[in-house]
Amino acid sequence: MSQIEVDKIIPQSGTSLQVGENGDTITVPAGATFDASSGTITLPDGSVVNAKLANSSITINGSSVSLGGSVTIGETKPTITGVSPTVIENTQTTITITGTNFVRIPVVTAINNSTGQRFSADEVSFSSATSITAKFTISVDGTYLLYLENPDGNAVQVAQGSSQVLTVSDAPAWTTSAGSLGSFAAASSFGTINLTATNSVSMAKVSGTFPGGMTLNSASGTSTLTGTESGATSETQYSFTIRATDAEGQTADRAFTITVTVGINNSGQFN
Repeated sequence: MSQIEVDKIIPQSGTSLQVGENGDTITVPAGATFDASSGTITLPDGSVVNAKLANSSITINGSSVSLGGSVTIGETKPTITGVSPTVIENTQTTITITGTNFVRIPVVTAINNSTGQRFSADEVSFSSATSITAKFTISVDGTYLLYLENPDGNAVQVAQGSSQVLTVSDAPAWTTSAGSLGSFAAASSFGTINLTATNSVSMAKVSGTFPGGMTLNSASGTSTLTGTESGATSETQYSFTIRATDAEGQTADRAFTITVTVGINNSGQFN
């Protein structure tokens, strides 16, 4: 095998220089460096396989991506698809938030839709990437938009008017005392018996029995019982439960009684 030792090889004419013939292999031995930093190397097929590169991939968002490959770059934001319950009182209440892409442990805030006042959750418990629970104590009644932010900064806020809006409202509070509403003679008028509960927009009998002839007139704030007794033949105590409901669907029940008496004028005749 012949050996040529030269410092420089240049074309005899023109600007092209060929080393070897078709099918030959040109070997650069280990330890030697082929320096083309000042020029350009054109390969037969125009490419170099990744395996031949010292660094054949790059890292994007913690994932290795091969050169020539592709990756979708974007943020993984959480979503909120459900809240239960959607109506709570001012006392501490636990709500369940469902959605997607929750990361342990997110920050959850309730934002007053009218004033912008913010209430941070007292406690957040991570169940899974699709479910968390949050305890809230919100002192101001109103409608609240939930804001959830993962530790990586990705966040979501419930849109105004969506079904995931949280409403804080006091439940109806009875001012009419439970128990007896009075005693009435058979066939007499009940007059007007007031039933009052704050925040109530309607009332309804949910159990029990009214005396014959009695009617419940449902109204906001104060409802009434009216009518004229009919049908009693002996002294009877009637028991029933009235449910007050507010605008948010919260309810409060109260039990009452009314006694119908039958006097000598309403009894059988003695001879």
